[in-house]
Amino acid sequence: MSAVLIFARFTLREAIRKKMVLGVLLLSALFVGMYAYGFSSLRSNFTERVATGDVPPIEFPVFASVMVQLGFYTVNFLSGVMAIFASVGSVAGEVDAGTFHAIVPKPVRRWHIVVGKWLGYALMLSVYVALMCASVLVVSRYIGGYVPPNLVLSSALVVLVSLLLLSLTILGSTVFSSLTNGIVVFMLYGVALMGGVVEQIGRFLQNDTLTNIGVITSLVIPSDAVWRLASSLLQRTGDLSVQVIQTPFTASAQPSPPMVIYAVCYALGAVAFSTWLFSRRDL
Repeated sequence: MSAVLIFARFTLREAIRKKMVLGVLLLSALFVGMYAYGFSSLRSNFTERVATGDVPPIEFPVFASVMVQLGFYTVNFLSGVMAIFASVGSVAGEVDAGTFHAIVPKPVRRWHIVVGKWLGYALMLSVYVALMCASVLVVSRYIGGYVPPNLVLSSALVVLVSLLLLSLTILGSTVFSSLTNGIVVFMLYGVALMGGVVEQIGRFLQNDTLTNIGVITSLVIPSDAVWRLASSLLQRTGDLSVQVIQTPFTASAQPSPPMVIYAVCYALGAVAFSTWLFSRRDL
């Protein structure tokens, strides 16, 4: 276990050395600033329209809820892209560089390398998502005066999405080159997003074919299904005075909780399969 923690620490140090963390933090700070400005503008505009009698005050939580879901959707997308491109060469890149030739012959098992790298990236992604979700909450609470429900659970599900994509990317890195791996996983991520939209359209139109296509896509890669569950938990469905506006980044159909269990098993299975493949790979 000590070897796993050493590789996790080296992974974090490598990310910092390459200034990847700094770049992500700067761009994320830009997003938070723009998000805060947008929320402030929404609040000011709504206050003015309430004063003139154009809209009733009770409608503000509807728009505030959509803004929160937009913020979480952005965090979900950014953390997913970060998970893919941060770990795209975690194994293949090191093999091509010949780094493992000096490490593997030592008394270090190959699964230590894979699990250690996964743990390092997982810690980085978890902290990033936690900070970004907290930023969305602070903006919503202190600028918009709105606190969405189920924040902790929704944030945890966004973390799960990033860890799922991380596990899939590391699995691909044991099979493909870095470039091929990045293309394949990113395309799968896009397919998952499209599958979620298709499933929601199918449920709205009561079209079983479209719904089944979305469900099958969720089984192939459940990242969007987990996000839609997080999105549905952020909606104030229990408040009869609030009718949530449906948008491309909100969920009209809530996936079943067993999908979370499937996603966790999917991520762990991908990591386990990665260690098995790497243990048999010719370096």
